[in-house]
Amino acid sequence: MYDELTPGDIRKMQEEIEYRKVVVRKQALEDVKEARAHGDLSENFEYHAAKKVKNQNESRIHYLERMIRTARVISEDSASDEVGINNTVTVEFADDGSVEVYRIVTTVRGNSLEGLISNESPLGKALLGHKEGDTVHVQVNDSVGYDVKIVKLEKTVDDGSDKIRSF
Repeated sequence: MYDELTPGDIRKMQEEIEYRKVVVRKQALEDVKEARAHGDLSENFEYHAAKKVKNQNESRIHYLERMIRTARVISEDSASDEVGINNTVTVEFADDGSVEVYRIVTTVRGNSLEGLISNESPLGKALLGHKEGDTVHVQVNDSVGYDVKIVKLEKTVDDGSDKIRSF
């Protein structure tokens, strides 16, 4: 697995694990217990649904624990004028002049619909380490690539507002 995670990512995962163990697990066990009391388990939909929720919660806990255990911790620090993890970047696409704003995050927090792009995506990789005003080439695959210009760079403080995405 060996995902690259920042200390902030790990902190958020640990918070989610704690919440799932203390709150969600307790509620799931109560739901299973209550559904079991309704009678014949072979035809008891509530019981099967409660067991499914309980098992999904346990799977998520194990998944997060394994992610933390196998992660390679990377720094969120970068030079003040260079694109780094958790920085917000405004880019202009050379081919059509459109402008987009992205925040560079680790893969577990990536969500392109919300403007959060992974440091391992072609665009994220291309932008890292470059400065405002630089034009960088983004190579998507062997035959496709495009150029973007870094219009604006903002150092972003990780406030924890975006969540680790659930699978």
